[in-house]
Amino acid sequence: MLKTIETINSAVNNFIWGVPAMICILGVGLLLSIRTRFIQVRKFRYAIRVTIGRMFRRREAEDGAITPFQAVCTALAATIGTGNIAGVAGAIAIGGPGAVFWMWISAFLGMCTKFAEVTLAVHFRETGRNGEYVGGPMYYIRNGLGRHWQWLAVLFSAFGVLTVFGTGNATQVNTIITAINEALLNYGVIGKNRLPAVNLCTGIVITLLVAAILLGGIKRIGRVAEKLVPFMALLYVILALGVVFVNLRSVPAVFISIFRGAFQPASVTGGIVGSFFLSMKKGVSRGIFSNEAGLGTGSIAHACADTRKPVKQGFFGVFEVFADTIVICTLTALVILCSGVPIRFGEAAGAELTISGFTATYGNWVSIFTAVAMCCFAFSTILGWGLYGARCIEFLFSAKAVRPFMVVYSLVSILGATVKLGLIWDIADTFNGLMAIPNLIALMLLSGTVVRLVREYRE
Repeated sequence: MLKTIETINSAVNNFIWGVPAMICILGVGLLLSIRTRFIQVRKFRYAIRVTIGRMFRRREAEDGAITPFQAVCTALAATIGTGNIAGVAGAIAIGGPGAVFWMWISAFLGMCTKFAEVTLAVHFRETGRNGEYVGGPMYYIRNGLGRHWQWLAVLFSAFGVLTVFGTGNATQVNTIITAINEALLNYGVIGKNRLPAVNLCTGIVITLLVAAILLGGIKRIGRVAEKLVPFMALLYVILALGVVFVNLRSVPAVFISIFRGAFQPASVTGGIVGSFFLSMKKGVSRGIFSNEAGLGTGSIAHACADTRKPVKQGFFGVFEVFADTIVICTLTALVILCSGVPIRFGEAAGAELTISGFTATYGNWVSIFTAVAMCCFAFSTILGWGLYGARCIEFLFSAKAVRPFMVVYSLVSILGATVKLGLIWDIADTFNGLMAIPNLIALMLLSGTVVRLVREYRE
């Protein structure tokens, strides 16, 4: 039975994250870019200025909402996660250095896709029964396309609920456990025979923390994200820049390998990775998996923002993709490629490859800091996806179902800390991709609305 599930899931996953799907995702991004006259380029400086400016502007949001900056931090909490560390490493190992180039391409178009998602989410959002703003793909599908498209909104929400337990929680907790275990074993704090008990205790602590934050509502989530995200991103960026500066001489050669590997992978990897389409697929899919542009999930957090200007909030989405993929993912790639650690091209790799890049430069002591960074990344992702799941369950049922969902979602942390999650990760990855289909259909049909909103905002 388990073998059959693995076979079916593998076939669906290969289709969802295959070349045709990648072309569809890039195609929608290109369509939106053309129709908005590449707003991610024309207004890039404005997007950065608005986002950075909100960091230093302190104000309280109205009841049932969070500040625009808290909204972008909550969305970044979900996107900046293990995908930035393990996902980039896996893309380079399977697709070669050229996968980084295709990551950049997906981010360039994804900035406009995320802009459209956020703009539509704020424009078509509603006020829930508990007084909080609720929005996202399911709401702009129903309110933007009409009630006869309700089935598409339900489909997105159903896939969202199925995804959050795996992608958003169990696999993230497993990453935290791996990072903590590696640090403890490296310094001989405990033996391997004590790990199961430590893992269980860690899982219980994470469960209590997640429940305490999520059950506190959107305002508590926003306040935690506002403090956690800048801290963890800054810590990681400083560590990664240190690796780049130490290996500065190798940087030009690394960029040459990225551009050459994008179109001639075999010339860089020695023939082990010889497919141009494999390099493109891995780069685009890992980029999308990291920044979530096209999945629509990030717009759920932005819909909670205390703002009356959908387009202005949309520019936060542009910054979000830039920070996640162009900055964090690129730095991860440079850590791996500049440090000179051996890469077994064609074989699966994960966070251990990124960590080896840091340890090769700094020594084993840095494993403590990488463990802290990975724990922060994974924990913030759990919070962000908890909000996404709550909004999806509320859309499918009612606000009364949110608290029971939060409790169950928190308890999954114990499962993630104590069970091997190979198949769960693969299934969650498939549902993650399935979420993109309803969202991409809606973005294509509502592209005219995005253009109209941009024109009205400019006027």
